[in-house]
Amino acid sequence: MNIRCLERMRGSLLAGAVLTAVVVCAAQAQVTVASGSSARVDSRAGFTLISPDIADAKEIPETQVFNSLGCTGRNISPALSWSHVPDGTQSFALLVHDPDAPMAGGWWHWMVYNIPGNVTSLPADAGNPAKHLMPGTTVQGRSDFGTPGYGGPCPPPGKPHHYYFRLYALKVAKLDVPPGATPAIIGARVNANSLGEAQIMGLYGR
Repeated sequence: MNIRCLERMRGSLLAGAVLTAVVVCAAQAQVTVASGSSARVDSRAGFTLISPDIADAKEIPETQVFNSLGCTGRNISPALSWSHVPDGTQSFALLVHDPDAPMAGGWWHWMVYNIPGNVTSLPADAGNPAKHLMPGTTVQGRSDFGTPGYGGPCPPPGKPHHYYFRLYALKVAKLDVPPGATPAIIGARVNANSLGEAQIMGLYGR
C-alpha cells in the first residue's frame, strides 16, 4: 500500500471514508505496477537488427538481388547483426518476405531457423548452403524458389516491392518442423514461439 498516499488523504477523511481512501490508494499502486511492466516491454522493444549491406527503407543493392528469371544480381545474402535480445531467448529465426509479390501470401525469399541463442550475427553469403557459413544447428528451410537458402529480390517490372528481413527471438532451442517444411509451416511455428522481433525493410524494383 502507498503510505504517502494515505498520509495525503488523512486530513480530509471522514469516519466512513476510510475504505474509499484505501481503494483509491490501491488503484494508484496498480498504476505504478503497470508502469513498471510497460518499461520492461519497452526494453524488449529495443531488440534491433542492422546490416552493413542493406539499409532500412532504402533500395536493396544489386549484390543482394537474385541472379536468374531476368534479374542479374549476385544473390549474396546480406551480413546481419542484432542486439538487445529479449530475456529467455533460446534461438532465433530469420524470415525474408515480399508481401507485394503477385500471388496469394506474397513470396518467401529466405527461411532460417534454429540459429543458436548465443549467436548475434550472420556473415554475408551465409544464405548460400554450399558455403557452410551458418552457425551450429542452424537450418535453412525451403523458400518459395523451391530450394533451401537465400533467394534475392526479383520482382516483375513495375513499382518497387517491399522486402522484410525479420529476425525473431524464440523461446525454444529448436523448432518442431519436419525436414522440407513449407514456409507456411515454418512461419506458423516461429510466430507461436516468438518473444519479440526486429526487422529491416528494403525496397527493390525494376
